Amino acid sequence: MKIHEYQAKKILDQYGVQIPQGEVADTASKAREIAENIGSKVILKAQVHAGGRGKGGGIKLAANPEEAEKVAREIIGMTLVTHQTGPEGKLVKRILVEEALDIARELYLGIVIDRAEESPVVMASPEGGVEIEKVAAETPELIFKEYINPATGFAPFQARKLAFKLGLEGDTLKQGIKFIMGLYKAFQATDASLAEINPLLITEQGNVLALDAKMNFDDNALPRHPDIQEMRDLDEEAPLEVEASKFNLNYIKLDGDVGCMVNGAGLAMATMDIIMHSGGMPANFLDVGGGVSEEAVKNAFKILVSDPDVKAALINIFGGIVRCDLVANGIVKAAKELGLKVPMVVRLEGTNVEQGKRILEESGLSFHPAESMKEAAEKVVPLAKQ
Repeated sequence: MKIHEYQAKKILDQYGVQIPQGEVADTASKAREIAENIGSKVILKAQVHAGGRGKGGGIKLAANPEEAEKVAREIIGMTLVTHQTGPEGKLVKRILVEEALDIARELYLGIVIDRAEESPVVMASPEGGVEIEKVAAETPELIFKEYINPATGFAPFQARKLAFKLGLEGDTLKQGIKFIMGLYKAFQATDASLAEINPLLITEQGNVLALDAKMNFDDNALPRHPDIQEMRDLDEEAPLEVEASKFNLNYIKLDGDVGCMVNGAGLAMATMDIIMHSGGMPANFLDVGGGVSEEAVKNAFKILVSDPDVKAALINIFGGIVRCDLVANGIVKAAKELGLKVPMVVRLEGTNVEQGKRILEESGLSFHPAESMKEAAEKVVPLAKQ
């Protein structure tokens, strides 16, 4: 789950991470009030789940409260288009109004889970304010990493190493070490999957602050954090992804035209790979899970055919825990209720597979059966192109 910048900063502040003075506003008059309370130049920042806000006109400076109100009217209600929103953009409903600070240096600090190393990793770079992916591609030697042993935690000496490598000195060094330790405490305590400060600001006075903040959280851990769960903004998520989450289905919208419904993330990845190998492009990642019920299959089918970009669909089920006849019943019920709007290739394998195939054959519906993943992909790609 993703949250907004102002929400991430609120969390980080609880763990001793220094943030600029500011508040969130959803009206221009509120923005003016916040600017008056701050009493200096302010930055107004659109709150959407996307990067590149500055280039899209979503981050602007205001010299006084009157100008803050004027700028707020321009940003609130605009459709912000960035390289991460897509051409349709995102509607800005609120802005973060913060004190404008003197900038001496912009650094990068982030924590993610490195699945290859099976541990969190703290990353720091003197190249802040730009996409870390660009730094990694062009100057990877400028990204410093410290891996964290989950059993012993993040040691102070590791924070000191990173702070030294960033070139911090004196009181700024002390602040930097405290900042890095605080960010890790927030990351660990909230079951985050990402905590990123870009840029990490060093002011002319040598103070260390989070000029921006981004946090993502492990969905499986959210029941332990009801306060964070309440921060979820459904308006920032794709409608079909929101609908899928209601039924505990894993759905991610992609750019292709071949819908995929599978059970298991590994099978989903393999299915998308073989579709692309056969010359097609997946329209989604829809995983109904290992212990799927007939009702869940029905709901998944509805979501699959609701996407107008889907021109053909591939249902690829391996019956291990789940039974193929149960899946087939769910597919048939949903298809009869909604109608087969697009060609549908179905490949079943595993527990009760013969019963499942018989249910599809006797349904009176025009499914396209396939015996293997290769055959299924070779059938569905031409159907999508037709």
